[in-house]
Order: sequence, then C-alpha cells, then structure tokens
Amino acid sequence: MKKIIENMKKHNQNLSKYASKDEDAVRLYSNKDDFRTSYFRDIDRIIYSLSYTRYIDKTQVFSFENNDMISKRMTHIQLVSKIARTIGRGLSLNEDLIEAASLGHDLGHVPFGHEGEKILNKLSQKYNEGYFNHNVQSVRTLMDIENGGEGNNITLQVLDAILCHNGEELQMKYEPRTKTKENFLQEYNSCYTNKEILKNLKSMTLEGCVVRISDVIAYIGKDIEDAIRLNKIKSIDLPTEVVEVLGTSNSEMVNTIVVDIIKNSMDKNYISMSKIIYNALQSLINFNYENIYLKANTETQLEKIDKMFESLFELYYDQISNNNKKEDIYTMFLNGMSQNYNENTTAARKVIDYISGMTDNFFIEQYKKYFLV
Repeated sequence: MKKIIENMKKHNQNLSKYASKDEDAVRLYSNKDDFRTSYFRDIDRIIYSLSYTRYIDKTQVFSFENNDMISKRMTHIQLVSKIARTIGRGLSLNEDLIEAASLGHDLGHVPFGHEGEKILNKLSQKYNEGYFNHNVQSVRTLMDIENGGEGNNITLQVLDAILCHNGEELQMKYEPRTKTKENFLQEYNSCYTNKEILKNLKSMTLEGCVVRISDVIAYIGKDIEDAIRLNKIKSIDLPTEVVEVLGTSNSEMVNTIVVDIIKNSMDKNYISMSKIIYNALQSLINFNYENIYLKANTETQLEKIDKMFESLFELYYDQISNNNKKEDIYTMFLNGMSQNYNENTTAARKVIDYISGMTDNFFIEQYKKYFLV
C-alpha cells in the first residue's frame, strides 16, 4: 500500500511552483484518507454523483432540436475537462484539481440551459430565495444536496474553481486570489444576495483560472459547429477578422487558443493570452450571442418554457406547503433526503433544488403529467 500511495503522489514532484499541491487541499469537514490523493478522490465523488449522471440528458444551447449530433451538457463538460487538462499539463499544474472542477462545474445547470436559469432566477427572487446562478447551484449541489442532503465533502479548492468558473465575461488575464475557508464561504453565501460579487469572482488557484477560460474555449467553437449542423448559420458567416486569427473549424480554434495561452502563461502566476487572440475570441463571442444564442429559441418557445417553470414551481411549492407526501417531489426527491435537509430547508429552496436537478425530458414529463392530463 505504501508503494501505491507513493505512486499516486508522484505527479507532485513535477508541478510548477505556482500549482496547487495535493497536500494543500482543504475540506470543509474531516475526512478519512485512503490511497487516493485529495483531488483525485474528488473526481471519483463527482463522477459517481447522481447529478453527474443527469448531465447526459441536459441540453446545451439548442433545447428543442431533435438531433443526436449536437452537443449536450455531458459533451461540454468533457470538452472543458480535456482542454483544461491540456493547458494544465502544458503549464505543469495539478491536473486532478483541474479535472474535478471541470467535471463538476455545470452540475447546477437547469433544464433548458441558460434560458431556464434566467426563469429560475426570477422565481427564486420572487420567493425570497435570492439570486439563482448555475455556478452557485453547482457548489450547493456538492455541499448540500448530493449524498441525501449531506453533501460529498469536496475540497475547498475544487468548490472554489466551480464557483468561479463562469466564462460569460472574457478576460485577457486571469489571476488567482488568495482565500481562506471563511473567505470562500462568505463569498459563496454573498452570491445569493449581491450581484456584484457574482461579477467579480476570482478563483483561489491557477487551476481554477484554467477551468474558467477553458469553459469559453470548449463552448465557443462547438456551438458554432452545432449551429452550422442545424443550418442556423453557415461557415462563411463567421467574421473574416476572426477566421484569419483563430481558424475556421472548432479544432483549429481550440488549438490556436490553447497554444497561445500556454505560451503566454508559462512560468507565470496567472493565466493570459495575447491581445490578438483575446480580441478575436471576444469578437467570436459577440458573433455567437448575436447569431446563435439570442436566436436559439423562438419567442413562442421561450414563452412556453416560462409558463412550464412557473406552473411547476407553484405546484411543487403548494405540494410541500400542504405536505402532500404522495406526490413526485416527495417520492423522487425529498423522501431520500436527510432529516437535516428537510428540517432546515425552506419550501421554495427545496423546489429550486428539485427543478434545477432535472433533465430536460423529466421536466417536460412532469409538466405533461400535472398539466396536460
């Protein structure tokens, strides 16, 4: 066993001085050690979680397209993991921490992706539960929902990387911010009440910074591929100034950006890219929003999603308020949760946890069951 443990720790010998070492990993609660290193163990806890299993049927951008050739959430998180580990290996960072955060970063994503997230955010505020954001819910999932409401006791560094992963706002430089356990928990809790905190999140590790930029790299070109496959756009529609810098295909774009980041981040305590790549990537993000994301769903579809969310939310809230224990929210969710969770979680928060964990198909089935009978 001693030799096995030594082998598991060998990678620490080749890590950059800026990398997160396994021995520095911190958990919120005490943990019985085994032969696995801390971040390696986090990977196992995440991939064996129920919320990870549900990635397979959560859509990415195009929720109403019946096409098996386009990305789902599972595809996305695997791409983030691969891209982030490539950058991490190039910079001699801790790939186990990177993989754990990559695989767990979207566990809190709701049915119908970002559109569903916007609606659940509106409902969360309506029921006095604060702001809802999928990155915060991903952390909550691992801390307070998985394992029957007891959580999976994931390391602070992985939870922090997940919390800070949002790649909606591109930066040319990602620099980590030192945090204690208390700092992290305060930041996490503030996300429910303070919009500005959400806009200014910075990871405590260089690995977390890598995951954040890798989230962008993973979705930007792949979403274009999906849009072309669905005849939403054509490759000739891509901005010429972007294609000349990044390339035309997803593989070219990923390779160009990854190589640039590794070159510009080598032996530094931050992650950065060149100005020419940054400008091209920002232009591509703007193009995607205008030509893909804002057009992914019709107004009719958006109205339908909104109605479904509001109807199911109110239904579940009433079922909990009336203690209707024969209903699905009990038999499929609350009956399997700990006494601590059930006694110390508000009805509205229980509904949020239940809905946010659903796959798109299950969400639709629930709506049909209760409202289309």
